[in-house]
Amino acid sequence: MNWLYRNFLKRIFDFILSLVAFLLLFPVFLVVTVLLYIANQGSPFFLQQRPGKGGKIFRVIKYKTMNDQRDAQGNLLPDEVRLTAVGKFVRKTSLDEIPQLLNVIKGDMSLIGPRPLLVEYLPLYDTVQSRRHEVRPGITGWAQVNGRNAIGWSEKFRYDVWYVDNLSPWLDLKIIFLTIYKIFKSEGISAEGVATMPKFQGNKQ
Repeated sequence: MNWLYRNFLKRIFDFILSLVAFLLLFPVFLVVTVLLYIANQGSPFFLQQRPGKGGKIFRVIKYKTMNDQRDAQGNLLPDEVRLTAVGKFVRKTSLDEIPQLLNVIKGDMSLIGPRPLLVEYLPLYDTVQSRRHEVRPGITGWAQVNGRNAIGWSEKFRYDVWYVDNLSPWLDLKIIFLTIYKIFKSEGISAEGVATMPKFQGNKQ
């Protein structure tokens, strides 16, 4: 059953559920897009390259929750300064994940799986950590319901690889319910003391 789900049924469920979810959330999608368009002075979205299954690069679509304010030298200000009030609300309520339903519909992502991280991290992974790319990346995952951005990188990667080894319909269902619970509690949105997760520097940090 798990083999059939991993290789065939999971993709079918992803497509159907993400399409239905996007249609239901479309009014919210429009409202958030307009609010971020105003807050960011015309830029509600940004596209960024991320590694998917097998390390294949795709473009993830995300809401732009931070503006582009820079200092006198032209450097971007810290994340916590550039995070707009609308962006903070969008992150807290996890509405920033809505556009990624389009990535799921397209087939670049899954509803459940390890989060797609930056391309620049690829050469920094060890053999075990790179196994997170054996499945499609997800909008939410085992690491997200076990701490999200409030846990360290090593722990997050352990959760990702554990998910790859234990992928099943029952585990995905559990993650969906836990994700809903975490959204309502607004847990693990940021690492302690910062607005976003600090960058991964490799295993010799």
